[in-house]
Amino acid sequence: MTIRSLLIANRGEIAVRVNRAAKALGMRTVQVYSQADVNSLAVRLADEAIEIGPPAARKSYLNIDAVIAAAKAAKVDAVHPGYGFLSENADFAEAVAAAGIAFVGPSAEAIRLLGDKVTARRVAAEAGVPTVPGSAGRVADIGEARGMAAGIGFPLMIKAAAGGGGRGIRIVSSMEEFERQFPQASAEAAAAFGDGGLYIEKVIERARHIEVQILGDGKNFVHCFERECSLQRRRQKVWEEAPSVSLKPHVRERLCASAVALAKAVSYRGAGTVEYLYDDASEEFYFIEVNTRIQVEHPVTEMITGIDLVQEMLRIAGGEPLSIRQEDVRVSGHAIECRINAEDPYRDFMPAPGPVHELEVPNGDRIRFDTLLYAGYEVSPFYDSLLGKLIVHGKDRTDCLDRLRDALAALKIVGIPTTVPLHQGLAADPDVAASRYHTRFLEHWLQTAFAPAQGSKEVAR
Repeated sequence: MTIRSLLIANRGEIAVRVNRAAKALGMRTVQVYSQADVNSLAVRLADEAIEIGPPAARKSYLNIDAVIAAAKAAKVDAVHPGYGFLSENADFAEAVAAAGIAFVGPSAEAIRLLGDKVTARRVAAEAGVPTVPGSAGRVADIGEARGMAAGIGFPLMIKAAAGGGGRGIRIVSSMEEFERQFPQASAEAAAAFGDGGLYIEKVIERARHIEVQILGDGKNFVHCFERECSLQRRRQKVWEEAPSVSLKPHVRERLCASAVALAKAVSYRGAGTVEYLYDDASEEFYFIEVNTRIQVEHPVTEMITGIDLVQEMLRIAGGEPLSIRQEDVRVSGHAIECRINAEDPYRDFMPAPGPVHELEVPNGDRIRFDTLLYAGYEVSPFYDSLLGKLIVHGKDRTDCLDRLRDALAALKIVGIPTTVPLHQGLAADPDVAASRYHTRFLEHWLQTAFAPAQGSKEVAR
């Protein structure tokens, strides 16, 4: 099936990104939008736009019936879910297919299999992928969990089986804390995800977060190497880069091969990401989860490989075989992505919606700014605070950091506070420059290195 028209079931910068990729392939684009997004850049770029409800996401972007109705009305051939919202919702993928429309992503069956962290962990183990020491599946109750916790040892994580995006996780350091947090975690998981199921996992101290980009057409599978995503705040990624300078060649080979093995185990179709924790000291890696969608940080992989991942997704969804062989995928240079959010880093990252009066974007053939912004746009308070991603490519990591510092200095967003100062601080930090960091580094850095800068900034005001 050739995809001639595409409905984009998302908003913000990823909707803009998908719009442009689809148009580059000659597709007609249809953008759904909530009442809050009537003036969005994605709406302006699309060939057609359809309102699907009020600002609240549950009444618009999470409303499966409304999105399917829009797709039918627009007579599109395919639906791209972007990331977040319905992108990893198996019921949505099923509804799209039932409507006779191609879903740009894996099958509903694969999403269900990999979307539940416990099931995904079992599939990974069966495919020979190392997993973090922990419960083999969901723990039945606090009694079973207590025995397992004693055997695994502290610190450990209590994790929601149906969670995602860093949510539904509690780190506990003692049995007393474990018994107090376990029922609370179950209640919160039930409220947030409609599923109170939990499992437990050993905490890997000073771990790095490494993920592998995969592509598959159901029969053929490749990896596009790895990304380092260890700079995180409250378990949310802030800064991503590719490739990871922490991996030795033999570790990289094993890591990427394990991701391909997992893709083969579920006959994966589309783009996906297999996430791992990596222990520098032992050179061991452990499977965490699979994201069955395009990732926010996909541009760094595109920069180092030259592969347009979104276009590949669209071709695969249209029934084309994977056009890339593993030997075709090569790494050139280094890329770093900074997530620019509408948050005030000098006021504990308080969300800062409002009007953007001026926008100046750095230029260069190795610089990208994937964004939803334009001068005069009003950032909505209803959704995620991500404004865009600044991505810079260099001949090596040192060159990339030099270019990134210049690009951050040239990026001007006037009207609202943003996290640009945070990234300027990170780009200038000697530990970051030497890649001496792990998943807990940023929280400490914010209290010790960035906190004094906050104080001086407040005085300057």
